Amino acid sequence: MDNMRKILLGLSLTAMMHSATAVETLKVCADPLNPPYSTKDEQGFENKIAELFAKDLGQKVEYTWFAQRIGFIRNTLTADVDDWDATSNKFKCDVVMGVPAGYDLTLNTEPYYKSTYVLLIAKGRGWDDIKDANQLTDLPDPRLDKLKIAMFDRGPGTTWMQQNGLLEQGISYQSMSGDSENNVAMQIDKDFKAKKIDMVILWGPMAAYVISQSPKDSYNMIPMHATPGVRFDFAMSMGVRKGDKDRKAQLDKLIVKNADKIQKIIESYHIPLLPLQK
Repeated sequence: MDNMRKILLGLSLTAMMHSATAVETLKVCADPLNPPYSTKDEQGFENKIAELFAKDLGQKVEYTWFAQRIGFIRNTLTADVDDWDATSNKFKCDVVMGVPAGYDLTLNTEPYYKSTYVLLIAKGRGWDDIKDANQLTDLPDPRLDKLKIAMFDRGPGTTWMQQNGLLEQGISYQSMSGDSENNVAMQIDKDFKAKKIDMVILWGPMAAYVISQSPKDSYNMIPMHATPGVRFDFAMSMGVRKGDKDRKAQLDKLIVKNADKIQKIIESYHIPLLPLQK
């Protein structure tokens, strides 16, 4: 009987330890090489917001690192810790700090920031007179032939270029290259400096990163405006597993409570922001 009590006590203590670990840890799914969002040394703005939330909850941040590409959610948020035991109900991580509002693979929090695609133009290369993207559609042929604009395999920038007959001037890039040394923003920065491209229609946070890697006043950043069938502004949320309503509710409260601090963190990365719709 004494042995049985010891076994039960041991099981109880083990359960308590697992419970305490769960309470004390904010388990975040993130890309280790994805500035300005997240980096292995935790210098991205999503890292800073996760740190803010963990401090508020009296927890520590624990990361599951995986490249942001097809299969990211499957290999992080919904991946079981014990692959051999699908009933363990222990997942590698519990929250993705940035997903588009309305993203269909996760249960999403209320949006916490909104940004827009911009036309980013390197200064001093003969394009300083461009103040609006629509000017590109009226360029004379000799000048149009000199245009070197990055074009992704998908996204609103490419759709806009197609609508305006600029695909032949595009230099192709993949949205998810699988490059282990550069994310999209890092590659665009390198190719700007190598003068492989002179401009790009790029998501606001990535454009802000590119600008941050060069001396001040190296670029013109021009917000893109919606055209029929093409939207450029998007709100961003945090994502949890579908059905994880308690965690969503907790994060929603943290977003409201820390709204000013979140805003300051994002602004410190010079990301172009738009007002969130209430």
